[in-house]
Amino acid sequence: MRVQQVSDPARLLGILDRERLYAAYAIGDLDPVMFPTTKWYVVEAHDVLALGLLFNGLSLPIIFTLGDVEGVTTILEQSLRPPTAYFNCRAGHLPAVTRCYELRERQEMWRMTLTAATFQPVATPERPQRLSVADLRHLNKLYEMAEAQAFAAYQVEQGVFYGLRVDGQLVATAGTHVISPRYGVGAVGNVFTHPAYRGHGYAAACTSAVVQDLIQLGCQDIVLNVNVHNHIAQHVYERLGFQRHCRYWEGIGQRRSPGLWARVKQHYAGDQTEKGETHGRT
Repeated sequence: MRVQQVSDPARLLGILDRERLYAAYAIGDLDPVMFPTTKWYVVEAHDVLALGLLFNGLSLPIIFTLGDVEGVTTILEQSLRPPTAYFNCRAGHLPAVTRCYELRERQEMWRMTLTAATFQPVATPERPQRLSVADLRHLNKLYEMAEAQAFAAYQVEQGVFYGLRVDGQLVATAGTHVISPRYGVGAVGNVFTHPAYRGHGYAAACTSAVVQDLIQLGCQDIVLNVNVHNHIAQHVYERLGFQRHCRYWEGIGQRRSPGLWARVKQHYAGDQTEKGETHGRT
């Protein structure tokens, strides 16, 4: 198999649109604002077999995979080789990923999706307000409770963030990971409520405000990710009209030495027997 680096957004979109909702983040990365931070690799025979994306827009690179597992393996072996990366992949791609990387902090996620037709806005007496760079300090202070990375100013400037204050204190927020009206996609994330203020619908209200703005901007397909075991959050998102689309896996991978593959293969087989997971990925 031959790996080819591709830099034509139109060609890449044609590949990604085959699994548009799974690939929504990658489609958003085709936007001219984000595209310079990406590298794309494709394996082809008579048709495209597999695609790998390396996103370098954050401190930890992100790798996204799509397509045939043999093709994904080839891309990871030959072209996508950062020492450490954050992976987004289907369960069917885990053998390819774990062949090349030691995958830790692994978690199974739902990709949930929404359109303007399914959106059910919610509101609270306390109305969320649009956040700006001036709110960055308060936003990062809130996210410290979630043990999340601090936000950079550009993420708030280029994104859509809403927050809800009680007695002047920022207690809940929701924002975006990706926005591309050009390609009609938006990704909601960074939803968090101060533990002392949960149970009042604040997260739903902030998320609703973000979704409303994304729809007005022209994002026809809006997605978010939630851990498969976080049933409370899933219920909140379902109230807004989000629907489960597919499962996939996230995790931090560290590049392996080639000689370790035999032990990895044995460990992976045992791991799957315990978990009983055999489904496919985004």
